[in-house]
Amino acid sequence: MTLTGILVTCIIGLIVGAIAKLLMPGKDPGGCIITMLLGLAGAWLGTFLGRMLFGDANYAAGWIMSVVAAMILLLLYRMIAGRRR
Repeated sequence: MTLTGILVTCIIGLIVGAIAKLLMPGKDPGGCIITMLLGLAGAWLGTFLGRMLFGDANYAAGWIMSVVAAMILLLLYRMIAGRRR
């Protein structure tokens, strides 16, 4: 990935985090910033997996995988943070 690709992935990660928060019902223990950081991690992971599985030209796969990965990370975070309370 180039520098531009990295910056675009970061911006998309913030958007993906917001979408994952909207799609996952319930209260998040970390708030909006943690959700967006999880979305950023989900975007990195989803983009990597989507491009690995479906090719570099398929951007829809990257978006879908990013949202799915962010939702999975958000679910894991809720499970871990829920145990601490």
